[in-house]
Amino acid sequence: MTDNSIIHETSIIIVGAGFGGLGMAMKLKEHGMDDFVILERAEDVGGAWRDNTYPGVACDVPSHLYSFSYMPKPDWSRVFSPGGEIWDYLRDCASKSGLVPHIHFGANLEKASWDEQTNLWTVETPLGTWRARFLITATGVLADAVLPDIPGMDGFTGAAFHSSKWDHSVCLEGKRVGIVGSGASAIQIVPELTKLAKELVVFQRSAPYIIPRPDRAYTDAEKRTFARLPETMENLREDIFWFGESMFAQRRNVPTAVAEARTMALSHLADQVPNETLRAGLTPDYEIGCKRVLIANTYYPSFNEDHVTLETSALASVDVGTAKAVSGNAYDLDVLVFATGFEAPEPPVAHLVHGKGGKRLVDQWDRGMQAYDSTAIPGFPNMFMVLGPNTGLGHHTMVFMIEAQVDYILGALDFMQQKGLDVLEAKPEAEAEYLEGIDARAQGTVWVEGGCKFWYRDPRSDRLTVLWPDFAYAFRDENGTFHPEGYTGTPATTAAE
Repeated sequence: MTDNSIIHETSIIIVGAGFGGLGMAMKLKEHGMDDFVILERAEDVGGAWRDNTYPGVACDVPSHLYSFSYMPKPDWSRVFSPGGEIWDYLRDCASKSGLVPHIHFGANLEKASWDEQTNLWTVETPLGTWRARFLITATGVLADAVLPDIPGMDGFTGAAFHSSKWDHSVCLEGKRVGIVGSGASAIQIVPELTKLAKELVVFQRSAPYIIPRPDRAYTDAEKRTFARLPETMENLREDIFWFGESMFAQRRNVPTAVAEARTMALSHLADQVPNETLRAGLTPDYEIGCKRVLIANTYYPSFNEDHVTLETSALASVDVGTAKAVSGNAYDLDVLVFATGFEAPEPPVAHLVHGKGGKRLVDQWDRGMQAYDSTAIPGFPNMFMVLGPNTGLGHHTMVFMIEAQVDYILGALDFMQQKGLDVLEAKPEAEAEYLEGIDARAQGTVWVEGGCKFWYRDPRSDRLTVLWPDFAYAFRDENGTFHPEGYTGTPATTAAE
């Protein structure tokens, strides 16, 4: 319950202390702007890398690119770092950048409201109320777990939890375990549980495409070189970045690129799964890239083990200790792990943010997420979103997108100061034109024409609302610089009258 008797004043409120919130705060500090707070609902920084502690958790973007360009780390342990190392990196970012005094832990956003009389945002939390000129949300797309509504789950006699809320008190050794899902988390969890479980059942609603994971440990000599010659890290980042960009041609549905990617994935499957029947069950029935392409070397071999079962249909119901699949197959289980994803198309924060006239963001987004330049929303003045609509990537790192948006927001704040503006609001017509461009780019991509349904598209409008349908560098070129022509501004003198 909010203690409304405690009211704090500041200039900028940042919601979330993951990559987005910390990246924004670090650059505010560097920009000479120190009057801000970060409201974090948990008790530590880190976002998804704090929350996800499941066995095998690791990043699927090379570490030297999956880090801030302005906070390089020469001693990454591997090409693809484990989750705990990334969490440590984010804690180092907060500490070394002097952000810790700005962070309020346990300050879950309960309601954010724009006050048209004072031109301030009011944010209510369990720790009290904050008022500020600006609200920047950085709550991420992998923050709030999705748990399917499975009939009979209330009566399940075993342990059950989501992969992002791993219950380490549950012993899995010698147990009969079911994993619901076959996405990015599941393919990391399955090989680890194969080593522990007496029986392991994977409920696969839809088979993923998986390509080899070119992972290895960095040598001590390499780490020393990175530390002594920072330009070697910069060069490596550049190489990784442009290699990632080369993958976009496949998402663009270029036939030769699609065929090459499909051959790589299906060859990887054939090399690792000799049994034809099992291989058929692990073969996707849609075009590669329509859903997220995963990287793993140890997932497929798990199914060659006698105690691991591939169930090629979704979990339908639970009856006491028995899990029943859509196929009709039934499995007696001791533990159910739900690797079922997150609330990406409709972030829960949208239910809590109220703009002009008290309108909730979720009501404005009744046909799906949308924002001008993927950052600002008409009717929600002085508010910016980091990793909002159309900022996701199917082929690259989100950190690059965060840095572009941070530059954009800093540009907006500078513009307001230079012009003496108190209020800045995106124009509806500017947003509409931007969305037309997004929709035009999306046409012909594998996400629209690849024959699958995925959370990249909103189920109500069928629009591509989560992903940016172009090269990552194009996002920075277009949305890494503030565009004042898309906004209306209210001078400070007018606001005060």
